[in-house]
Amino acid sequence: MTFDECELQKLFGHEAAEDEDPERLNAYYFKGKTYNQVVNDLPLRIVVGHKGIGKSALFKIAIEEEAQNNRLTILIKPDDIISIGEDTDDFLRLIRDWKTGISEIISRQALQSFGLLFEGWRGKLNNFGGLTLEFLSSTLNSGAHVDLEPSKKLILNNFLKTNKISVYIDDLDRGWQGRRSDILRISALLNAVRDLSTENRGIYFRVSLRSDVYYLARTSDESTDKIEGSVIWYAWTNHEILVILVKRIESYFGREVNEQELLSKHQSELFKYLAPIIEERFTGKGHWKNAPMYRVLMSLIRKRPRDLVKLLTLAGRQARVNDSNIIMTKHFLEIFEEYSQGRLQDTINEYRSELPHVEKLILGMRPSKVQRKASQGYVYSTDNLMKKNSRY
Repeated sequence: MTFDECELQKLFGHEAAEDEDPERLNAYYFKGKTYNQVVNDLPLRIVVGHKGIGKSALFKIAIEEEAQNNRLTILIKPDDIISIGEDTDDFLRLIRDWKTGISEIISRQALQSFGLLFEGWRGKLNNFGGLTLEFLSSTLNSGAHVDLEPSKKLILNNFLKTNKISVYIDDLDRGWQGRRSDILRISALLNAVRDLSTENRGIYFRVSLRSDVYYLARTSDESTDKIEGSVIWYAWTNHEILVILVKRIESYFGREVNEQELLSKHQSELFKYLAPIIEERFTGKGHWKNAPMYRVLMSLIRKRPRDLVKLLTLAGRQARVNDSNIIMTKHFLEIFEEYSQGRLQDTINEYRSELPHVEKLILGMRPSKVQRKASQGYVYSTDNLMKKNSRY
């Protein structure tokens, strides 16, 4: 291994799924239990999870799979909805604006995908009173004989036959600040997609939300109890994340693996797949002395695949600096400070809207100068940690 930038990205994957090469993502993606809970013909699924858990990756795989099954799919990103509801704080009007705006986005993207967008389409949509599916069926029927590439033709024919569309709304936490206006817009959006999915049987909405964003929306609007049954909490166990890593490494070397067989193996067995590129035991001092390296890695990643990608990428870069063809303990030790500072800032950014004093709380856990010199080092019992932070 040389651990150059291209090799590192192919080995461990890209930090952001939307920037990943689609072919590479398909090769290593691990669907897990949540996938089938999200990708189905239920009108509304809201995927809630921490930042870096893999919500965008799930959506990207799902969109491609549905397209391969000739399902018309629409992806709505923050840039598409930036102006909706900006000029009002009236909640009912916000919901109406969202319904109108999302209907227009779905219609425009659907027509554009078949090259059938025409002047005056918005006026025609208004004549259908917000019934997006009826508008599209009527309009696309007239384009059934348009010369399209075969894949587009199959999707068009499938839509005209089934009257079904999957709509994915992703990355809504971009620019999130937890302001009242932010919370109001998200709450109105959730109400709007619920209404639209009820009024247009055949439009299947999939919305991804960061856990802190959902929490604030859920606790600020009593009407969101009606969508609680549509919420899918997305999470991984450390064992599953290790299986994800094994699958990425094995797919890089062109080897097929059985996900269920990997899940049934002990973590010590799983790490044998990684031995060619990562040292098997931690050879440093302290609490982890001689511990299996998989235990060290799993202790540092907050049960988030993205954290593991960041950790291994940083260590791989350090291995390249040292001209090593394997990632060793010393490479991890050299990047722990940089990695920890990044995760510390991530935590503060993510939870600041829920816990305004989270930065003071976390930094309050730092040992004092006296404690740094003491034999106990940086290890605290729960009681001692609570006492240390009691002023917060």
